[in-house]
Amino acid sequence: MDIYLVDGTYELFRHFYAMPSAKDGNGQEIAAVRGVLASVLSMIERGTTHVGVATDHVVESFRNDLYPGYKTSEGVPRNCSRSFRFSKRRSKQWECGSGR
Repeated sequence: MDIYLVDGTYELFRHFYAMPSAKDGNGQEIAAVRGVLASVLSMIERGTTHVGVATDHVVESFRNDLYPGYKTSEGVPRNCSRSFRFSKRRSKQWECGSGR
């Protein structure tokens, strides 16, 4: 058994800034989501049996008082924020089995 937990927030940001722009038929930016999915599929192709992808969410805690921009969308490009929403809506469609 080969199990991984992927930091989806980090990966989405990484692919957002690394991948060339790509849009779906509705004009939605999908390059970052495509990049994360390609990474996960690559892991499965290399023999990973279980993959989970976790993302951050807005958290209200003492850190918000210490750092005003903590876990907010402050400074995040609009297309990147949309990529997060897009990936969350599509994540249930990504359930797959490896056949093992």
